[in-house]
Amino acid sequence: MGSLLWRLSTLLGGVGLLVVGVGLLFSVLGLRAGAADFSRLALGLVTSAYFAGFVLGTYLCPKVIRRVGHIRAFAAMASLASTMPILHALWIDPWFWGLLRLVTGVCMVGLYIVVESWLNALAPSEHRGKLFAVYMAINFVALALGQWLILVGDRLGFVPFALVSVMFSFALLPITMTPVDEPEPVQAPRLSMRSLYDASPMGMAAALCSGLVTGSFYGLAASFAQGAGLGDGAVASFMAATILGGAVFQWPVGHFSDTHDRRLVLLWVCLLGAGLCGLGWLVAGIAAPWLLALAPLLGGLIFAIYGLGVAHVNDVIDSSRLVEFTGGLLLLHGAGAALGPALAGTVMEVAGSDSLMLCFAAVLGGLAIYTLKRLGVAGPVPTEEKAQFVLMGGGSQAVLQMDPRQSEATGQEDAASDSAPPH
Repeated sequence: MGSLLWRLSTLLGGVGLLVVGVGLLFSVLGLRAGAADFSRLALGLVTSAYFAGFVLGTYLCPKVIRRVGHIRAFAAMASLASTMPILHALWIDPWFWGLLRLVTGVCMVGLYIVVESWLNALAPSEHRGKLFAVYMAINFVALALGQWLILVGDRLGFVPFALVSVMFSFALLPITMTPVDEPEPVQAPRLSMRSLYDASPMGMAAALCSGLVTGSFYGLAASFAQGAGLGDGAVASFMAATILGGAVFQWPVGHFSDTHDRRLVLLWVCLLGAGLCGLGWLVAGIAAPWLLALAPLLGGLIFAIYGLGVAHVNDVIDSSRLVEFTGGLLLLHGAGAALGPALAGTVMEVAGSDSLMLCFAAVLGGLAIYTLKRLGVAGPVPTEEKAQFVLMGGGSQAVLQMDPRQSEATGQEDAASDSAPPH
């Protein structure tokens, strides 16, 4: 048991360092792009390229892993990923940055697939739910920590990019030195969007809108905060507080939805989120430091949407198709994250950096209207038939195997098989 805990700890520690670098690079690019006079549209497209690479990687990386194995694939993608931040610093050009972000997105999803597959191979079945919760918590905390590293060195120089590369390289040490058996290859997601729509149009809408908002946040929120007049420390604090709020407030919101109609909870989350974004737009123009007070609640609302959508889908589908459908939602969320920054960047270019909050409010308002429509189409799911809410965040399709709802579904199927009469 001691050896197992050590191996799990080293893998999780490596993931933490990797995500710290990911979080830092998002903010560094936003601030550096502003100093280089990139248009908001250009910055949005650069961010979109990263998430487009992430979606592309969900199909390409499983093929690479099956062809050369987890270890070789991990080494190749890790080596490539660690060079990308340095190349950003060598040539500051939006088209070049877009290409680098596309490649980074592909590499990152490949790294996630390998690491999450190794975690799956190590995790005892009875502890998968706890490991999933720890893994998600580490992702959120590491993303938040990465924001404050923009204060190290000259943010307009080479140091932040070098620091990201160092984080990526250090992350590889505990991961590559951990002895793990070769896990089963991960398949690329195969799901008809029509099948997902037939199962839960509400879940699809929530996943897409969540991607639109969170993708735009990661890529453009630092630029928004800088445009509002916040200094480097305040920008880092705004980003970190929003991310940490997203981790902390998901729990009460999600567990409240376990005993109430999730669609109604989602409706109120969207309405409150839209109102808070409207308030953020006003505050950014007249009293920018107050954005720091709004940030935790803003994060709690916008990051809860994806988890509520996934939980609602799990409430209404056959448990045997849980991984298939949640994989489809993850893919749809990624597509929204790829589209959102480009759209929000276009609006910010025309209406100013403060308009990012209006973009968020528009998406949340639209989802609220659609949720209200769905409330009139079907009745609520009975409480006794609901799946438990689970904290959700980023990752690859491999992490879905650790979702505790998947373990429960498997256990129910095994129990049903044991109790069925012989043929």
